[in-house]
Amino acid sequence: MSEPAKPTVRVAVLGPGIVGTQVVRLLLEHSEELAPRVGAPLELVGIYVRDATRERDAVIPRDLLTEDAAALIDRADVVVELMGGIEPARTLILSAFAAGKAVVTANKALIAAHGPELFEAADAAGADFYFEAAVAGAIPLVRPVRESLAGDHIQRILGIVNGTTNYVLDQMTQRGLGYDVALKEAQDLGYAEADPTADVEGFDAAAKAAILASLAFHQRVSLDDVFREGISAITADDVITARDNHQVVKLLAIAERSDAGVTVRVHPALVPDTHPLAGVHGAFNAVFIEAESAGGLMFYGQGAGGAPTASAVLGDIVSVARHRAVGGRGPRESNYAVNAVLPMDAAHTRYAVRMSVPDRPGVLARVAEVFASHGVGIESVRQIAGDGTAGLVIATHRAPESDLAATVAQLRSADAVHEVLSVLRIEGD
Repeated sequence: MSEPAKPTVRVAVLGPGIVGTQVVRLLLEHSEELAPRVGAPLELVGIYVRDATRERDAVIPRDLLTEDAAALIDRADVVVELMGGIEPARTLILSAFAAGKAVVTANKALIAAHGPELFEAADAAGADFYFEAAVAGAIPLVRPVRESLAGDHIQRILGIVNGTTNYVLDQMTQRGLGYDVALKEAQDLGYAEADPTADVEGFDAAAKAAILASLAFHQRVSLDDVFREGISAITADDVITARDNHQVVKLLAIAERSDAGVTVRVHPALVPDTHPLAGVHGAFNAVFIEAESAGGLMFYGQGAGGAPTASAVLGDIVSVARHRAVGGRGPRESNYAVNAVLPMDAAHTRYAVRMSVPDRPGVLARVAEVFASHGVGIESVRQIAGDGTAGLVIATHRAPESDLAATVAQLRSADAVHEVLSVLRIEGD
């Protein structure tokens, strides 16, 4: 006897923007191929929009558009939220959970700000909550961290998780462009928004860092727990100095666990040109994970864009639709750990301090005394001779951020220093 046909799994898409349009296209074009993977047919039952009269991409069927989100959610089994922002996305997802619907989202800002509330609502309803596309676009990262590495002990995550900033810094490095010129080019190519603040000031990367830290360390880490510093202060001189020292400048998201607790931070950093992250060019993303048993793992690929991100969304849709069709449920929130979430001052890192100093005997010794007075060891010194003024680049040994920051504060007022030109952390060595 043949197995009885499984009921159709009904899918609703909220928000046909750049990613949503590609998700709709893939659902329609590959429905026959997706059905065997799900174990049942997939049917796109509607697309929620705020204005159904607006012109849309030709792949969006106009007869599926609706301005009634509540009614659309009611007749769906799987709700795919691709609107972005906090509201009304939060309210609509909560209403979907209340109705027992599975939810797939790419909304990193919402998860970082309201993750606990969403996880609790999903658990109360016994519903799936998947969000692979919320971190690093097409790169399979969320699932490996919360499932494949669930039996391991993740110690550190070091990653490039924002394509816009990586493109800007890469163009400054590879082509010698100034920051403003590289950013304008990124905007012209569609890598950066007209208002690039979320990217260049690190807000986007910070939201992703909070999500990754929560998954990796099995505890709730909020956006407020993440130290954030953007790339807008990076200069051509910083990039040139890095290159001369066999390093590149990258905006990194870093989550670390130690006996003292957890630190999560986003900031520009100098990365040795021998590190895998140094070779990540253009708008690509890459994440390096250090685990106790698995060792070092590298995830690399397209971190943004309509089709790449839609690929991650489709993977989630197939997973939750399969659970609807044949039974089962995805992983729940794992938040049993009670590690202290530490402030940035408690992080251990290295500094590269670039300064101008008088070009005369004894200056270097006086500068070294400042470092020693705060217990910060000097690893290397590069001196660039000048006419009465010399350039000095000092790289430190690893030390607490509080001691390093205090050292720089004293250098800024020291008689032996004309000016502290820049301070960049060193990571990945």
